[in-house]
Amino acid sequence: MSKKDQIQMPQSTAGLVRYFEESKEAIKLKPEHVVVVCVLIIAVEIAFRFIF
Repeated sequence: MSKKDQIQMPQSTAGLVRYFEESKEAIKLKPEHVVVVCVLIIAVEIAFRFIF
């Protein structure tokens, strides 16, 4: 096979960022906390619909 017949594929790791190294100062929430907050917001919205 000649060199001009070969197809060059991009590297699989090009552009990947290691996010766990950058998020050391961020607020970390468990998935359970996010679900509870969403349920509370929905409950407040439903309560406001019936009150007003």
